[in-house]
Amino acid sequence: MRMQLIEVTSPRLAKEFIAVNVALNKNNPHYIRPLDKDIREVFDPKKNKTFRHGEVIRWILKDNDSAGSSGKSLGRIAAFTNKKYKNKGDDVPVGGIGFFDCINNQDAADMLFDVAKHWLMQRGMEAMDGPINFGERDRWWGLVVKGHDIPPMYCMNFNAPYYQQLFENYGFRNFFNQICLALKVGERLIQKFYDRHAECARDLNFSSSHIKKNQLDKFAKDFTIVYNKAWAGHGGMKQLEEKVVYKMFRSMKPVLDERINWFVYYKGEPVGIWINLPDLNQWFKYLNGKFSLWHKLKFLWIKARNKNKKFTGLVFGLVPEFQGKGVDSYMIVEGAKVIQNVYIENGEYKMGKPIYEDYEMQWIGEFNPKMINVAEALNTYRSRILTTYRYLFDRTKEFKPHPMLL
Repeated sequence: MRMQLIEVTSPRLAKEFIAVNVALNKNNPHYIRPLDKDIREVFDPKKNKTFRHGEVIRWILKDNDSAGSSGKSLGRIAAFTNKKYKNKGDDVPVGGIGFFDCINNQDAADMLFDVAKHWLMQRGMEAMDGPINFGERDRWWGLVVKGHDIPPMYCMNFNAPYYQQLFENYGFRNFFNQICLALKVGERLIQKFYDRHAECARDLNFSSSHIKKNQLDKFAKDFTIVYNKAWAGHGGMKQLEEKVVYKMFRSMKPVLDERINWFVYYKGEPVGIWINLPDLNQWFKYLNGKFSLWHKLKFLWIKARNKNKKFTGLVFGLVPEFQGKGVDSYMIVEGAKVIQNVYIENGEYKMGKPIYEDYEMQWIGEFNPKMINVAEALNTYRSRILTTYRYLFDRTKEFKPHPMLL
């Protein structure tokens, strides 16, 4: 097969870059087309702040015999540098690749990986991680290696099983796995959650509240306090500003379900957050990637007519001084009172009809076993696994997985 790489340098080719993903997945019943705007914004300097400290390039691979506007697309890839991208223990500069799609052909995949590698080498990189995002880690991160038979969540990668062999045959090694955990909402929590909840509830200094759309400024402030105490400074996580969180909450408002977002307080001070959203892909799957004004109106109509049966976990955490004291169980059961219609009768916790059927958490890195243990204690199962791969350009150099796994 004769092939040709074409750099994405025009709006027409940018559309074709998106179309490659659609064409290669069109016959997969589990595929949900991402919103075109979400892909475009990754490569838009006006929308993506990562351009302040990085650069990106995209290619489309076509068969050489029919290259050009009508040629058959065989694959695509993006490569990028990001001065802010660092993992603990990195001893070489690492670039990234992402938005990889390819037919089931190793030569085609190698051609895509090679062009990305050479571009990164020219910019001083000595390794590449992928598939990752040119931006935040909460979207477009990791290769699906388990869970090909379930639809992707919003802004989550989706790929055929053979992609794993394309990566590994080229020489990529598993840097770390990303674990997604799920459960059936109608299943009762194990008893220890109720026991720990009861212990905390006896301390009248504890209280809880779900988010309220008419008080987003208050909850943005509370979220910022907990987040900065629990995460900022750990693993390269940076402090969040209250105004940034408020803007995020406002953007979520049209799809926000107050009943599934919970805050815990001690003496009136926020100490815990549990943030969830309905699985937006359950609605977006009807839009075929489009989000024009007409499609926004269609989305509102779909949202009103189609009950969303699944919600997804985004953030769960406690400030350090309240960790390991049962407060996580207190927060979960407080939420379960609404989400699962849990009530107390004659001192026993009982459950009515839940308001959702399924729950799946965004991925947790296997380098965070403590958080995985907390999630698995909910009687979850591992719904899917994604992998962040690493490829060292110096093939004689010793490969090391994520340092937290050593």
